Amino acid sequence: LNNNLLTIVGALIGSSGAILSYIMCVAMNRSITNVLFGGYGTSSTGTGKAQEIVGEHTETNVDTTAELLVNSKSVIIVPGYGLAVAKAQYAVADMVKQMTDAGIQVRFGIHPVAGRMPGQLNVLLAEAGVPYDVVLEMDEINDDFASTDTVLVIGANDTVNSAALTDPNSPIAGMPVLSVWDAAKVIVMKRTMGVGYAAVDNPIFYNDNTDMLLGDAKNSCDALKTRVTDLLQK
Repeated sequence: LNNNLLTIVGALIGSSGAILSYIMCVAMNRSITNVLFGGYGTSSTGTGKAQEIVGEHTETNVDTTAELLVNSKSVIIVPGYGLAVAKAQYAVADMVKQMTDAGIQVRFGIHPVAGRMPGQLNVLLAEAGVPYDVVLEMDEINDDFASTDTVLVIGANDTVNSAALTDPNSPIAGMPVLSVWDAAKVIVMKRTMGVGYAAVDNPIFYNDNTDMLLGDAKNSCDALKTRVTDLLQK
């Protein structure tokens, strides 16, 4: 307490934490009280039984996904925590550069809480050399999904869950999400069909316009980059 430097540093850290918590609460449309004492995936955030998801998912492969990407005029990539864990940003950045050079419009849609803290995905993409002007926040790009040929979701789950908007009894009801399902075609890259951090099933995985590319994100992104390169060089 007698060390002014420690007091100042502690105050700055505490203030930064408070600001970060506020940003995350706004992004999830939750109050700080709800986040601290309610939480996702519990009955305290819903008033009834969540809608049951029926149907079967459709799986795809790297070759089909690559052909879809190179034949698209507009592509939006939505990265999530899975991309960060797999450190697949470099393969994705290389692939995007080649697609852009070939005349394909490629942009990124970033949810405010994608990853484990606000800005994590922005930093990873910048580190990999992705131009800042193609990395857009949710509010900037959400209206563009309806006019997009293909959306590639890499390691994201809760931030693209349509139940947040369509199911008032969902544990994530009211949370702003990226409306990827409005695109003509959606490819979701995940390790498995398991749920995300909020432990909530995602209805878009079973939509007619959604295909699942299951497997390790790093391996899938590396293979996808190689295949896209081959197709663009033909």
